[in-house]
Amino acid sequence: MSAIEERLEKLGITLPNAPAPAANYVPFVLSGSELVISGQLPMTDGAVIHSGHMGSGADIDIGQAAARLCAINILAQAKTALGNLERIERCIKLGGFVSCVADFRDHPKVINGASDLMVEALGDAGRHARIAVGVASLPLGALVEVDALFSVRAAG
Repeated sequence: MSAIEERLEKLGITLPNAPAPAANYVPFVLSGSELVISGQLPMTDGAVIHSGHMGSGADIDIGQAAARLCAINILAQAKTALGNLERIERCIKLGGFVSCVADFRDHPKVINGASDLMVEALGDAGRHARIAVGVASLPLGALVEVDALFSVRAAG
């Protein structure tokens, strides 16, 4: 078990099987020393767990839980891509999309759920650049979607 997975285990997190793509795209692209993870939804066992719109029923805690689940799915995709999470050198960037009403302003607080998990799992290597934006809707009615860019070590 990798040190990253040990940290996750201490947090009570077991990585799920990586979710399958919902359309015509690949879940990740490994190119040289970069790993790009396609947008991940707050899904468990093929079902969206958190849906709706921020500012219309869902509170910040629910939004953060949704973003955290997206980050867990990102790490599951990374493990599938790399075989071992220890190949991750750094989380370079997270892109966070929040389904919300027009006057919702706390996108950064919601996406902190994903950012916090990256730091908890990867330590300083989990500190990243980020974008957090509001959108009118997301695939499958999801509350949040998060994608990622990692710097990775060569296999060996």
